[in-house]
Amino acid sequence: MEETEKTGMPEIETGGVRPVKKQNRVSRSVHDFLEGNYLSTGKVISNIPFVLYVAILAIVYIGNTYYSEKTFKDIEKTKSELKELRFQYLTTKSNLMFFSKQSEVGGRVEKYGLKLSTVPPYRIFYSHDALKKDIDSNTVTQ
Repeated sequence: MEETEKTGMPEIETGGVRPVKKQNRVSRSVHDFLEGNYLSTGKVISNIPFVLYVAILAIVYIGNTYYSEKTFKDIEKTKSELKELRFQYLTTKSNLMFFSKQSEVGGRVEKYGLKLSTVPPYRIFYSHDALKKDIDSNTVTQ
């Protein structure tokens, strides 16, 4: 071995062996992940509560989405039922208006022997005093 002139140390032959490079942080993380050592590190174990919290939030978010979709479908179903019931109401109302006309009622009751009146209706006028006298006279005679 020969000593170098500057340092005074013997020179070592490397013989084709390269010095080990320091791995940067990203490549070390990728290397640990691929080897399976990633999950055994203390960082991951200390973050398990946070990971569980995030997982629970994800489950709640998914459940909330399903619930809102179900509620939306129920609302749409109720709207369509309401529309159907409104059409049914209008149809029934128009049928009732038709069957309650005087001519229709007269035609239906003729088979029971009833006839439409040909005399128009008239009003009976009375005074309160005359009605009171009639009531008093009927109670005295009895």
